Amino acid sequence: MCGIIGYVGFLDAKKTLIDGLQTLEYRGYDSAGISFFTDDGIQTLKTIGKVSALRDLVQANENNAPSTCGIGHTRWATHGGVSTRNAHPHTAGKVTLIHNGIIENYQELQKELEEKGKKPVSQTDSEIAAMVIDDCYRGNPEEAIRLAADKLTGSYGFCIMFEDIPETIFALRCGSPLVAAHTKNGSIIASDMVALVNHTNHYFVLKEKHIAVISKDEIIVKDEYGDIYGPTIHHISWDVGAAKKGGYDHFMMKEIHEQPDSLRNTITPRFIGGMPDFSADQVSDELFENVNRVVITACGSAMHAGLIGRNMIERLARIPVSVDIASEFRYQNPIIDKQTLVITISQSGETADTIAALRLAKSKGAKTLSVVNVKGSSVARESDYVLYTHAGPEISVCSTKAYTVQVAVMYLIAFRLAYVSGQISEEETKTYMHHLVGVAEQVEETLGFDSQVANIAKRIAGAGSIFFIGRGLDHALSCEGSLKLKEISYIHSEAYAAGELKHGTISLITDNVPVIALATQPDVYAKVISNVQEVRSRGAKIILITDRNASVDPSLCDHQIVLPETSPLFTPFVSAVVLQYLAYYVSVEKGLNVDQPRNLAKSVTVE
Repeated sequence: MCGIIGYVGFLDAKKTLIDGLQTLEYRGYDSAGISFFTDDGIQTLKTIGKVSALRDLVQANENNAPSTCGIGHTRWATHGGVSTRNAHPHTAGKVTLIHNGIIENYQELQKELEEKGKKPVSQTDSEIAAMVIDDCYRGNPEEAIRLAADKLTGSYGFCIMFEDIPETIFALRCGSPLVAAHTKNGSIIASDMVALVNHTNHYFVLKEKHIAVISKDEIIVKDEYGDIYGPTIHHISWDVGAAKKGGYDHFMMKEIHEQPDSLRNTITPRFIGGMPDFSADQVSDELFENVNRVVITACGSAMHAGLIGRNMIERLARIPVSVDIASEFRYQNPIIDKQTLVITISQSGETADTIAALRLAKSKGAKTLSVVNVKGSSVARESDYVLYTHAGPEISVCSTKAYTVQVAVMYLIAFRLAYVSGQISEEETKTYMHHLVGVAEQVEETLGFDSQVANIAKRIAGAGSIFFIGRGLDHALSCEGSLKLKEISYIHSEAYAAGELKHGTISLITDNVPVIALATQPDVYAKVISNVQEVRSRGAKIILITDRNASVDPSLCDHQIVLPETSPLFTPFVSAVVLQYLAYYVSVEKGLNVDQPRNLAKSVTVE
């Protein structure tokens, strides 16, 4: 949840750390701090608020000693309120530590430490971790870290400095991500690649329970047995410009506009001879043979991509599909076996509940296929097979391009699975692929709808509640539209299958309550219009989204958005852009922080 970074080398450590934290701020922005080695030992500076406040504090510090080694943290609060005392880094004895994750048994550990006369000064689980490591320290840092790790339950990515071991950082992870690189200017480690791209385009992922010893000259990695090994080096295929706003007011708007390229980058390499082809991903048709059930598990927007995937797989492959929220899946003793294909979807590949769901599926003998955006991530490494999306870095907390490329991969899976199972012919498969390849251009056209949607947003930004309705694919998409809106506008919003209105929901419809109605599917269009008439007669303000072939009575809605010409099965791609715009402009109209909505972090690496 938090952003962490460590640097040791030949550059100004404080500037390097703060610049890195600025790129990581989307992971947490409640408070920020750095600790760094000086001739007088380790110095720590931290403050509540954003990284810019930390930068000001460092610049104003009278004892601004030079440093070439330090660690930094930007916090998303879990344990303990937002305060300077609870901000990272935390120091206990000779140990100074930053932490991303949650220590689940910190209360038991705190009691054990208090029995030894050791009491924390903060309310955080992270300080307890620092205290445990210090309590285990007898001069051998790696031994202390391993002894402490045996006592800790939960998830963590640690960067640790020992007061008596200057110019060295130690790192350990369990569940929470850490990536690292050695460059001509020194060594750097962080919770996300965006903090590395200013320094290098090569990195490695630190494996769980492995210790990295980081100095200016090298990074030594040791496995759980203490043996040194050479980690697998990955290549960052996007440059630093991809992690900056590029002239847009917000990352979210930049990422909305990157969707055509992201879709092309994801679809085109798998479009071979007119067919969906996963051979370059080393995913053979054997994976799809003898599958009698598909389970999709994910969280948030990724789960909503799974809802569309379910619709497409069941429609074309005629195989039953269930979509489970990962946090529920892992606790409900799911019925899966060797003929079940479990698909996990995660942008970061480090979502804690999704990782746990994947491990559960594997323990039950299911085939596992993951849809992930980050190479070398935990989900990618632990899956039997991986299909990478090629969205590039997504900085805004509100997912846009990562969601649409996940949807694109679900379409590719549906087509291949239906073809392999004999439910659709090669000719039919090629027709579907032709439409899928064309969605990037249609999304590009939809990007021109911004001013129209912005005008509508002004008229609904003052609403206390907003409802989304649709059927079939439109209902699956309305779930995502509703999530987008509420997470960055703070307006109460819910999505309903339009046919459910009469089963209680319609009681919530009163004068001028906005209802976003998606009616893009010809087979249920008349039904949706009947539902629109029901809420219209009760005073709702209707924003109707239709395709070009729909015949609409102008009195039926307050605003109509007519999508570019698209095959009905592929409208989710263009509808998604409209709903992303709507959420964005409502948030802007309300003067809110679009990229960093309150209480949210980009990557949920804890339960």
